[in-house]
Amino acid sequence: MALKGNVAVNRILRLLVAAFVLQAIIARAAPLPEASPEDVGLSSGRLARLTATLTTAIESGELPGAVIMIARDGKLVYSQALGWQDKAANVRMREDAIFRIYSMTKPIVSVAAMTLVERGQLSLDDPVSKYIPAFSDMKVSVEPGGEAGTAQPVLVDARRPITVQDLLRHTSGLTYQMRGPQTEAKRLYKQANIFSQHWMLENFANALAALPLQHQPGTTWEYGHSTDILGRVVEVAAGMPLDRYLQQEVFDPLGMKDSAFRVAPDKQDRIAEPIPDKYTGKTPTLIDVRNPVTFFAGGHGLTSTAGDYLRFSQMLLGGGELDGVRVLGPKTVRYIASNHLDETISKGDDFIAGPGYGFGLGFATRLEYGQSNWPASIGEFYWGGYAGTYFWIDPEENLVVSYMSVEPLRRQHYRVLLRNLVYQSIIE
Repeated sequence: MALKGNVAVNRILRLLVAAFVLQAIIARAAPLPEASPEDVGLSSGRLARLTATLTTAIESGELPGAVIMIARDGKLVYSQALGWQDKAANVRMREDAIFRIYSMTKPIVSVAAMTLVERGQLSLDDPVSKYIPAFSDMKVSVEPGGEAGTAQPVLVDARRPITVQDLLRHTSGLTYQMRGPQTEAKRLYKQANIFSQHWMLENFANALAALPLQHQPGTTWEYGHSTDILGRVVEVAAGMPLDRYLQQEVFDPLGMKDSAFRVAPDKQDRIAEPIPDKYTGKTPTLIDVRNPVTFFAGGHGLTSTAGDYLRFSQMLLGGGELDGVRVLGPKTVRYIASNHLDETISKGDDFIAGPGYGFGLGFATRLEYGQSNWPASIGEFYWGGYAGTYFWIDPEENLVVSYMSVEPLRRQHYRVLLRNLVYQSIIE
């Protein structure tokens, strides 16, 4: 009897081990088919420079950790989880770590809006007030000495309505209160507590519509709450909450199983956290993604993984299709990845896309091989997130890169470094 009992126990243990191994395999499943770097014209030796450089930054205490995935010709050829996912809890980085992607939410919401355009439920020349009536009869705040020539800020009528295209390309006149010189419009944003995370999206949109614009619609590229308002437009046009529409039309079709506005309790052990800054000792404060969310912020609210975002990027590189599932048509993808800023639109002094770039519908897009302080191809398009995340898509090189980290203070330094190290690894 004891022998039979041992056999039964051993069988159960084997089944448990097999189940554990299967779960581990599923957890490590690559987001795309895999190949060696040399199979697609990259150098393993040169990619090792990327690993070594980021490892040095992690060991110095400047960077907590990172997940980097590179795909070429539709094949995943480099995937590394380096450093710490949560150093305070002694948790090493894993490839399926979940990150707050902040402004990398914008391209996803922009794609969602374009699915509605393709279905005839939304048009780029629609006034935003068609979906959010509070955006009728907008005012623009003019600074002292501006077009009104007064000693104090004054409000003037908007010369034309804000359109859906304005929201997508950041020419709506909306701003962010914490960027650039303080103005009357930004002071009023702060007074209204616009950057609170406790809004409902509908109430947020109505509150923002009651405040003056920073610029006349269609005249100036100004980074701001445009995509948050676009998220509300998507809700109204689709007839459902933004989180549900993204799940239905983007995340589920693309197999982006870890992308959401909130990290579910059973996944919270995978959240990547910042470390105290090496130079100041202060730990960056990031948005809460553990508790239930009421504010589906289309400009900054999503969480995701390097693998999920690689699949989203590969879909765009594939002309709107991935694994036989089509999200957008190829002409639509080419259109949104093209420059939408002509000579009549001012880029101002705070055009964060940088020299050599224009801006499309949700993405910065490369116009010149030179000018920028990093290499890329004409037609490449990209964006990043406040907490240190970044991606780009290079159609000429058939290349996509997804980079996730939690280092907001020197994020631009690491983006340039990443660019240089990825492009130097291309040998054919």
